[in-house]
Amino acid sequence: MGLNIREIVPRKELDVSGLKGKTLCVDAFNTLYQFLTTIRQADGTPLQDEEGNITSHLSGIFYRNISLISEGIKLIYVFDGEPPKLKDKIHKVRGDIRSLAKEKYDTARDGEDLEDMKRYSSQLIRLNDKMIEESKELLEALGICVIQAPSEGESEAAYLSRKEGIYGVVSQDYDSLVFGAPVLIRNLTVSRKKKTMSGYVQVNPEIIFLEEFLKEFEINLDQLISLAILVGTDYNPKGIPRIGQKKALKIVKEYGTPEKIFESLQEKIDELPPEDKFDWKVIFSLFRAPKTKDFGIKFPVLDFEKIKEILVKRHQFSEERINNQLSKIEKLNLSKNQKNLTKWF
Repeated sequence: MGLNIREIVPRKELDVSGLKGKTLCVDAFNTLYQFLTTIRQADGTPLQDEEGNITSHLSGIFYRNISLISEGIKLIYVFDGEPPKLKDKIHKVRGDIRSLAKEKYDTARDGEDLEDMKRYSSQLIRLNDKMIEESKELLEALGICVIQAPSEGESEAAYLSRKEGIYGVVSQDYDSLVFGAPVLIRNLTVSRKKKTMSGYVQVNPEIIFLEEFLKEFEINLDQLISLAILVGTDYNPKGIPRIGQKKALKIVKEYGTPEKIFESLQEKIDELPPEDKFDWKVIFSLFRAPKTKDFGIKFPVLDFEKIKEILVKRHQFSEERINNQLSKIEKLNLSKNQKNLTKWF
């Protein structure tokens, strides 16, 4: 679900060509779910092969990343590991949403309402182990580095993005900022159109700089983490009732330190239903000092045959379309090799 601070986050439009030569960490699960919910057929069902295996995520991985690689962008996909126990709350919320969506989807299907079928079907999909492992396999065949985080993928991506040589994090969620990512990039696609339930809409890539955000609102990272807890995170989905983004910003600026911020609101926290109560110190520590790990970043060699084996042989993708896309990278590699050769003459 992710943190909702859209109203107060200063965003800038991004020209993807400006990312040429840069290395980006991608929040893998966030991106795969994006593919699964948007790459669908007219009735809302995901793309499938002849055996009924879902392939929407593989289609998204291939076509989007071919475009980004062709722009000269290097990518590191960071996958989730074992989530903190507190995330059980958001898993329950998501489970309830899926159950309700299943009822509404069944009703729409019985009434042959294609629009509602498409709307609710996107909420039913889940990533399974097979889909995750095959995603990693395809990414590595594309020459993309794959990292298995010890815990949250977005916290590991944010941690890695603070290292020299990595420019920022790619995710639709704002949580990466709260984890301390210096740069967050949203809507990263070469295409300016996004497929929605009602058709295509114009979408512009956005870039958010954490330092500029904090400076504009005269807050620090501890206050941003506190703000996130007030409005609701994956660890306390409901937050504190009747405290929205702007009110939360006002509160953190007024009280300053996390201790004073939550001391001022302790009575409201105590009044929450048992299932919504939270210990702010525990959640704060999950953002401020998440479980992360240092990794040596290595980019695998592009393997055209492996790509075709996964997509064409296993899942019946069009060989002609796959070859047409792969030719973009072949031309890019040829151009690089020619430039390298000129150094010797």
